[in-house]
Amino acid sequence: MSISARETGVDEWVKVDLHIHTLDDPKDAVDYSAHQLLERARLLGFGVLAITLHDAVFDRPEVFADAAAMGILLIPAAEVRLCGADVIVLNVSAEEVVGLKNFHDLRQLRARRGDSLFTVAAHPFYVFGGSIGRRLLDEIDCFDAIEICHFHKGLFNLNRRATRVARRFGKSLIATSDAHRLHAFGRHYTSIPRPPELSIKDVFSTLRIGRLRLTSPPCGFTDLVSAVYFVFLSHPFRRRQRHRAGRVRGAAGRKRSDRFVEGLKR
Repeated sequence: MSISARETGVDEWVKVDLHIHTLDDPKDAVDYSAHQLLERARLLGFGVLAITLHDAVFDRPEVFADAAAMGILLIPAAEVRLCGADVIVLNVSAEEVVGLKNFHDLRQLRARRGDSLFTVAAHPFYVFGGSIGRRLLDEIDCFDAIEICHFHKGLFNLNRRATRVARRFGKSLIATSDAHRLHAFGRHYTSIPRPPELSIKDVFSTLRIGRLRLTSPPCGFTDLVSAVYFVFLSHPFRRRQRHRAGRVRGAAGRKRSDRFVEGLKR
């Protein structure tokens, strides 16, 4: 899977975001579609994206085809929770994700796949969500890169520790949006020098070399309040609604099945 420079227009740098959620996510309550994401990405000039559903690989072929038609390389990916820690796994299959239960499994997968797989420690030192924290030092061999989280302002910037760890172990730093709302996509991203072919292999190679530009501006006050409201109030409420709606649909389905069985008995 690759996109040539002639197809996309020759630019010196390519905008990349490798941590994004859409309404396909089985665990998060997101209100925009993959096609809405693609349209915004095209408008903002992005060249490489990864839709990272929780513990599931985004694999809708029509979306990959539409992305390629727009000159966007869409990489199959997932945000997998291993031993309580979120890990971005890029260029992975649904079958491989099912087999990931712990970091031992991740090491084995990395050994089998070599450079064709790319893994990122997501928001490693943020206390909310599935951050790996100090365990990153013990599992550092499982990662190609460490994420710069979008959520920072002034003295509140837990990315500083991530930066120190990346320098200590020679890991790349990448900025992502971790977007759960459409307007949050586009401000936080990584730029890479454009390779001759915009392929998964060349993107991974460029990310590992580390000659990258990171765009991750501090949160404005409105952004900060909005993010806190979303993370701690709006999003949990929407997730509960979604879970409740799923239970109602499940109960309705069971009742229909019971009525059908009773009808057969008569």
